[in-house]
Amino acid sequence: MPGHIRRHAPIGRMLNWRPTLILAGASFRDRFIACLGALLGISAVAGLSALLGAPIDVTAMIVAPMGASAVLLFAIPASPLSQPWPVIGGNIVSALAGIVAFRLTSDIWIAAGLGVSLAMLSMSLLRCLHPPGGGTALLAVVGGSAVHDAGLGFAFWPVALNAILLVATGLIFHQLSGHSYPHKAEVVPVEPGMRSRIHPEDIDSALAELGETLDINRDDLEVVLQLAERHAQRRQG
Repeated sequence: MPGHIRRHAPIGRMLNWRPTLILAGASFRDRFIACLGALLGISAVAGLSALLGAPIDVTAMIVAPMGASAVLLFAIPASPLSQPWPVIGGNIVSALAGIVAFRLTSDIWIAAGLGVSLAMLSMSLLRCLHPPGGGTALLAVVGGSAVHDAGLGFAFWPVALNAILLVATGLIFHQLSGHSYPHKAEVVPVEPGMRSRIHPEDIDSALAELGETLDINRDDLEVVLQLAERHAQRRQG
């Protein structure tokens, strides 16, 4: 009936539904695969960490911010924030930042803010910005005596161990699921008779004019614009 909403949409249509208000280019099928990846990834990290002897008295086996890292790694593997170095390096330097902050001041509230800010600065300088790192820094400050007693070792055992295992799981999973990881932008071949009017310097100028930080690699942005221009040229004929 016209105007009547069907209660049972075909499975294929459901899996290809695109939640454009959440992430551009996403589909329910991608989110479902990401959920499966997170399930396997976190389970593998917890299990392998236990087998390798991660100190249970420190964080049980797996540090909580790895859950946020898993969301990035499996849900948006093309993001610059989800690449191997940001996941591994970002968590390690953030843990170190939190440990240093806790040792600099006895005020837990100041140490918490200082730890997160130092983590952001360190990750930015080392080109490994990773949002869950803020949680890792915070955990190093407020994690209790077990974390504090571990000292600098906490950043490597279990934080580094967890991060490396998570990335290793992601590498295998994305190879099997068909995603590019570590992600590299693919060059768009120029079709005969078509010449792109968008130059790299135009993209740089547009980003400077926008004045916002976007969660997309600059090279990927260029590819998207080139593909959009190609489709527009085909449509106009």
